[in-house]
Amino acid sequence: MNDIPSNGLTLECKVHFKNGGRGRKRMRKGEVPAERPTEPGRVPRISRLMALAIRFDGLLMRGLVRDYADLARLGLVSKPRVTQIMNLLLLTPDIQEEILFLPRITNGKDPISERHIRSITKLLEWDKQRMMWSELKKRSI
Repeated sequence: MNDIPSNGLTLECKVHFKNGGRGRKRMRKGEVPAERPTEPGRVPRISRLMALAIRFDGLLMRGLVRDYADLARLGLVSKPRVTQIMNLLLLTPDIQEEILFLPRITNGKDPISERHIRSITKLLEWDKQRMMWSELKKRSI
């Protein structure tokens, strides 16, 4: 049997395969996308928790979840743990940003933990928060 179409035209294009849902392969047009280079190390846990608090706050604001109890059920954690995570939003915006962009951890334990920051979140005055954050960074990083 002849594999050439009856009109004599052949169409060529580059394709690649990507994993789809339920273990299926999906054909995509074009070359295989270049993998993004990954930095060595891992994102600090406190940075991931800060991002999670921001995400949770967005879910609450949009009404996709009702309250902390819903978040706890969805996240399979206790309500007090959700409160601890959400308390990170009580930090000044500049501290939140610094936490999100802490350097990656290449070896050993995280220098700053959520437990270290709990006492800072209890302060209502942003100047005092900044002072305590500065002291914590000097001791830890």
